[in-house]
Amino acid sequence: MSGLTHLDEHGSARMVDVGAKAETARSATATGRIAMNAASLAAIRDGTVPKGDVLAAARIAGIMAAKQTASLIPLCHPLALDSVSVECAVEDDAVRVTATASLTGKTGVEMEAMVACNIALLTIYDMAKALDKGMVIEQVRLLAKTGGKSGDWHADEALGGTAA
Repeated sequence: MSGLTHLDEHGSARMVDVGAKAETARSATATGRIAMNAASLAAIRDGTVPKGDVLAAARIAGIMAAKQTASLIPLCHPLALDSVSVECAVEDDAVRVTATASLTGKTGVEMEAMVACNIALLTIYDMAKALDKGMVIEQVRLLAKTGGKSGDWHADEALGGTAA
């Protein structure tokens, strides 16, 4: 109908058949940040949030979430991930989360990286909301993806993304 891969000839949603695709090494990296007041950021940085180690919980939550992406996002394929990493960095007014997912397979891992990043950010919010209910999750985006038929892609800050 429209040439979109997730629509059949009648315009109905469908899961893309990747059975005939070649397995290739694939990876994706996503990032986002959660801005907050200085006191909350200091408590997270210093490990004094009453609920515990916020950044450790966020890393674990992000990894767990990446493994559940197919259960959360309609039409995503369940994937046997080779690796998921979630890094948290304290910035001047926020915590930045960067998540990377990789595998050797027939479909990409962009959604797994994006889900990992978002759930890590939401976990930070949940663990620190008693300190600052006004935290803002922002700037969540794909930074890069490698492998597959469409090749590598890297975000371009000025243009919002370009094919590499």
